[in-house]
Amino acid sequence: MTAAGSLKKKGDGLKPGTLLTHILFIGIAVLWVYPFVWMVSASFKSSGEFFGNRLRLLPQEFTWENIIRVWTAERFSTYFLNSVVITVFTVLLVLAMTALTGYVLGRYEFFGKKLMLGLFVASITIPLASTIIPIYQIIRQMGLVGTRTGVVLASAGGGHVIFLLLFLSAFKALPKELEEAAILDGCGFFGTFWHVMLHLVRPVCVTVVIMETIWSWNSFLLPLVLTLSNPASRTLAVGLYSFQGENTVDWTGIAAGGTIAVVPIIVLFIAMQKYFVDGVAGAVKS
Repeated sequence: MTAAGSLKKKGDGLKPGTLLTHILFIGIAVLWVYPFVWMVSASFKSSGEFFGNRLRLLPQEFTWENIIRVWTAERFSTYFLNSVVITVFTVLLVLAMTALTGYVLGRYEFFGKKLMLGLFVASITIPLASTIIPIYQIIRQMGLVGTRTGVVLASAGGGHVIFLLLFLSAFKALPKELEEAAILDGCGFFGTFWHVMLHLVRPVCVTVVIMETIWSWNSFLLPLVLTLSNPASRTLAVGLYSFQGENTVDWTGIAAGGTIAVVPIIVLFIAMQKYFVDGVAGAVKS
C-alpha cells in the first residue's frame, strides 16, 4: 500500500514536457488576446494619452468620449442597425437554403447528384473578388444597389458549401424509418423536413447560425462595393474604413468603432460556444 501510494503521489504532478506545453500555449493565448484587449482599452483613452504611450494597456484617465463620438457623430448607431438587419436576414436565408439543399443531397438519389456535389465543392476554390463584378451587375439590374436588401441577397447568394456539407452529413446519418413514419402520418416533403428531420439536426443549425453570423457581421468587400453610392446603408465593417483619410487616420475612432463592432459577436460566440462545438463534432462524427 505504501509503495502504491508513493507511486500515485509521484504521478499526480504534471510532467516537465506537459508543463512546458501548458506554458507555451498560455503564452500564445496571451499574445493572441493582447491586441484585442489593447484595442478595447485604447477606445477609452484620450487622443493625447493614446499617442503619448501607445503600449500602455490600461488608460490612465478613463473616458467615454470616443465611444459617444463614434456612436453619434460618426453615425455608428445607423451602421450598427444596418449590420444587425443585414446579418439577421442573411443568416435566415443561408440557413433555409443550405438546410434544404443538404437535406435533398443527403436523403435522395437522383441523376447528376455526384456532379452537382462536385461542382459545389469545386466552387470553394473561386475567390470572392473574382465574382464581385457579376454580383454587382445582377444587383444593379435588380435596382438594389445602395440598399440593405441588395447586400442581403448578395451575401446569401453564395454556395456556402461548408454549411451544405454539414447538413448533408447530418441528414445522411438519420435513420430512414423516420421519413417513412412521417409519410405514413400524412407529411409531405416540406412537412417531413420541417416537423421531423430539421429538429434532429438542431446542433448543426446552431453551428451554421453562429458561423454565418460571424462572417456576415464582419463582411467588408461586398457591403463596401454595394453601398458606395449610399453611405446610409453601410455596415460597421465599412464604417470603420471611413476613419482612414488620405492624410490622417483617426486611431482612437478606429479603436472605439472596432470595439463596438467586435464585442457583440464575441459575446454571441461565448454564449453559444457549447452548441457550436456539439454541431461540428456531431457532423464530423456522422
